[in-house]
Amino acid sequence: MSALVIAALGVLMVATAFLSGLFGMAGGLILIGVLLTILPLPSAMVLHAITQMASNGWRALLWRAHIRWRPVGVYMIGCGVALAFWSATRYVPDKPIALLLLGVTPFMARLMPKGIKPNPDSIWQGTFYGSVCMGLMLMTGVSGPLMDTFFLGGNFGRREVVATKATCQVASHFTKLIYFGGIIDQAATLDPVLAGVAVAASMLGTTLARRILEAMSDAQFRTWANRLITTVASYYIVYGGWLLVARNSAMAH
Repeated sequence: MSALVIAALGVLMVATAFLSGLFGMAGGLILIGVLLTILPLPSAMVLHAITQMASNGWRALLWRAHIRWRPVGVYMIGCGVALAFWSATRYVPDKPIALLLLGVTPFMARLMPKGIKPNPDSIWQGTFYGSVCMGLMLMTGVSGPLMDTFFLGGNFGRREVVATKATCQVASHFTKLIYFGGIIDQAATLDPVLAGVAVAASMLGTTLARRILEAMSDAQFRTWANRLITTVASYYIVYGGWLLVARNSAMAH
């Protein structure tokens, strides 16, 4: 990979880390889409995992006083369940279906009966959402808007949402790194220079977002975060549907 491409990716990583640092979401969704267009899937997944571990790990450190540890522990149990299942199957996803799943799941979460609305403090929900989100991550590289919807469903302040979700994401992306870096048959390798740029860019973007997040109110955070989830989820439904139709049309001809 040329120095120019590495530099361009570095700028993109700063921007996506800034977006994730502000809302705790969306940056990784944008980044994985770009990486999948220029790298083989396993390599894209490994680079994305390293970038997101750096971004989320630094974000968790910056907001460590606001981490809710019980939901983190329960979520990690769900991640372990998903890794055990996917390690047995070693499934490599079909992109259109995976994108459709990413788009549909947050809307399904919003339509659940009031008694079982997303609640990060619930043990069984944390395990369930951890398993489903980790499964989505191993299929698509990101856990998608579903994880964001889950954490916004509780009585967390904006700092607690960002800090707790970031901690869970470190565990999720580390699990993804293990899966695509060693478990699957086509395990990936990664340029150490690119990995270093990814870590530095992620930490910079996350740091730049902190002051703006501090200035926001919880109401503003939730309003814009929900709008962002809806926009990104809708995009994935449209994009996944288009890929599915295009593929079926090609096969028909």
